[in-house]
Amino acid sequence: MIQAPPPLPDESVPTHVAVIMDGNGRWANARGEPRAFGHRAGVRAARRVLRCARKHGVEYLTVFAFSQENWRRPATEVSLLMQLFIRTLGREMNSLHRNGVRLRFIGDHAEFSAPLRAEMNRAVELTRDNRELKLNVAVGYGGQWDIVQAAQRLAERGETITAAGIEAGLDTAGIPPPDLLIRTGGEKRISNFLLWQLAYAELYFCDTLWPDFGDADLTAALDWFATRQRRFGRVPESA
Repeated sequence: MIQAPPPLPDESVPTHVAVIMDGNGRWANARGEPRAFGHRAGVRAARRVLRCARKHGVEYLTVFAFSQENWRRPATEVSLLMQLFIRTLGREMNSLHRNGVRLRFIGDHAEFSAPLRAEMNRAVELTRDNRELKLNVAVGYGGQWDIVQAAQRLAERGETITAAGIEAGLDTAGIPPPDLLIRTGGEKRISNFLLWQLAYAELYFCDTLWPDFGDADLTAALDWFATRQRRFGRVPESA
């Protein structure tokens, strides 16, 4: 069964923005610094973008923090990323909670350390009832994995595989699909991110490396989105 397209939106501000935060390593290399320097700067950029998204009235923000493919990076970099992740969570979760942000993690977390999984669960529980902005952090995530595990759940239950069934089994179940995908760093691909969910999203690519991405850059992306005529395969109403 072909999935029915979503209803046409009435608002020019996207309900859900997804971001591929690319360019930390190149930003650090350009400054003669180790990649860790870029990853720490990337955390500050994420903080800026979260603040700006709230200001513009974005309801859902999903950021691609660590892909399944990232496990193939050098062990020292992976270890550093995991340490940075757990420190950032410990430092930021109370601030997120005070500002009404609800935190959710999507992805396969089986390979994460027990302390990291515990910290993630603590952040989710702390912010569970917040409604100001819903922040989804994709870690250990891959779009192909997400579709496969949703289909496997249906097969294990002996259910017919349908679009609605797969959507209900995705790690993003209950979250509206992204209206806008932003990728920084100059690359023009989606890198196995939210493959199912991005079916009708507008795709915005910019050359700015992630640590330099800020309020003006996000505002430019939202302004561009407001110019788009989203038809979801339909003929424009004026035609």
